[in-house]
Amino acid sequence: MDPPSPISNKQIAAIFYDVADLLDIKSVKFKPAAYRRAAHEIETLAEDIALTSERGKLEEIPGVGSNLAGKIREILETGRLAHLEKLKQEIPRGVLELSEIGGIGPKKALILTRELGITDREELDKAARAGKVRGLPGFGEKSEKNILQSIRALKSTGRRFLLGDILPAAEAIRKRLEMLPGIQVISLAGSIRRRKETIGDVDILAASKDPEKLITEFCLLPEIDRILGRGPTKSSIILTSGVQVDLRVVDKDQYWAALVYFTGSKDHNIALRRRALDRNWKLNEYGITSLSDGTMLKAQTEQDLYHMLDLQYIEPELREDRGEIEAAIKGTLPSIVPYGAVKGDLHVHSAWSDGKHSIRELAEGAKVLGYEYIAVCDHAWNPRIARGLDETAIVKQQKEIEQINRELEGFMVLAGIECNIDPDGNLDIGNKILGDLDVVVASVHSGLDMPKAAMTARVLTALHNEQVNILGHPTGRIIQQGEPAQMDFPVIWDAAVAQAVALEINAAPSRLDLSDTNCRIARGHGTRFSIGSDAKSVENLMFMELGVATARRGWLEAGDIINTVPLRDLLRLLES
Repeated sequence: MDPPSPISNKQIAAIFYDVADLLDIKSVKFKPAAYRRAAHEIETLAEDIALTSERGKLEEIPGVGSNLAGKIREILETGRLAHLEKLKQEIPRGVLELSEIGGIGPKKALILTRELGITDREELDKAARAGKVRGLPGFGEKSEKNILQSIRALKSTGRRFLLGDILPAAEAIRKRLEMLPGIQVISLAGSIRRRKETIGDVDILAASKDPEKLITEFCLLPEIDRILGRGPTKSSIILTSGVQVDLRVVDKDQYWAALVYFTGSKDHNIALRRRALDRNWKLNEYGITSLSDGTMLKAQTEQDLYHMLDLQYIEPELREDRGEIEAAIKGTLPSIVPYGAVKGDLHVHSAWSDGKHSIRELAEGAKVLGYEYIAVCDHAWNPRIARGLDETAIVKQQKEIEQINRELEGFMVLAGIECNIDPDGNLDIGNKILGDLDVVVASVHSGLDMPKAAMTARVLTALHNEQVNILGHPTGRIIQQGEPAQMDFPVIWDAAVAQAVALEINAAPSRLDLSDTNCRIARGHGTRFSIGSDAKSVENLMFMELGVATARRGWLEAGDIINTVPLRDLLRLLES
């Protein structure tokens, strides 16, 4: 028997989350919370949990006692958890699948299964369309409508993965292959290179003097679950995470045309081919060929290829056929924000609320990234928000931040808070306390299904609070899980401009909110933006790259984003 594939921290956390959900369905008390706490600690663990286990330190992980440590070792050794398999057998068929649909938790899924005999998404779709769901306990006409919207969203996305979950693994593979002898150039391609928020699969394109060696090494990657196909210049594999990775190897003189072609998007490529035909050329993955005499026109870089077509160079993130070709013709493409432009993170959480690390640890991690500042914006106390800070705790935290700032050189921790916006638009901390803070983020965390007019009024009230600096994750969406709140966005954007409130691009992989589309539209209203990682650990500070990618896809320039400026200028902006 082959040994089990390596198990990641995220996979073990997912198993524990599944156990917690199933225990909830069985109405078991206390244990679900214990599993969820352990899962949270495991997925934010700084090192590979297999190493933690080897060192005999599993029980030093917060929330992991001897019982859960034993279960972790079982998963690491066998790739599965017998307790989870037993729970699955005890739960009616279909409950787990139904509970993955936005708006349906495990308990509601159980009601649907018991009352209507529904066991899968298709049956639920039919029942909801027939109006059979609204009469069940805990459901109504509105929840029935939301279920149908969630099912439509799942059908449209298919099997897709969050960019933030897949990009680190894809980059690790690319870097590993890049070190091989004979590699001339290698890059990610497809939607992951364009940094779309969800990814269907991963494309890697390479030019190599030894394609056979490259393909062999690719098929020996430890992350592989199975090999789908292997040829002399192309191979496809499935990783243990379930994502497919395709590697293509081309000749060096074809590489740049191939990179443009395989980066896409399809519609962008069609527009490029039309421009080539206008010049009596043929453009494909092999290059540009003159249709008059069959000669191949040489392009040494992607920039060369675009310039040959009389276009400004178009960055990969913009290649969606959303006006970039027309702008490139006119020479009016924006100089989109560089990945290294951000000088500080304006939304991080510490161990004072739901974060894992201390303020000092976050500051030291941010300094390593080259930042000048971070804003610690822990949650304000609220019955719906875990481990939030009341006004007394906020004052104590400020004193700790002041002490840290006295000891740090060339770096500043800004004292902030993330307030919840209640249904009436009020914040859960008084303005007297807020006035003493450097950064106030106001966010909606509940009641996202409010009617459009009511939600608009709710957010407008918060925007008119003079202490608010940033509107956090403005639409409240969770990618593939929770739909964005409905509101009159042009009115919101204009109010944000009038009140000098920045719109957050929340870089957490499951949010990326604002979306790229909304970023571009809001920019047209003259809004300012802030990018925050919403980090719950030092490792999460790396989410910033995803936020910058979203800003780039939204056509934003560095000047549109308040945390691309030095500390002195930022403080002036926050006071304006």
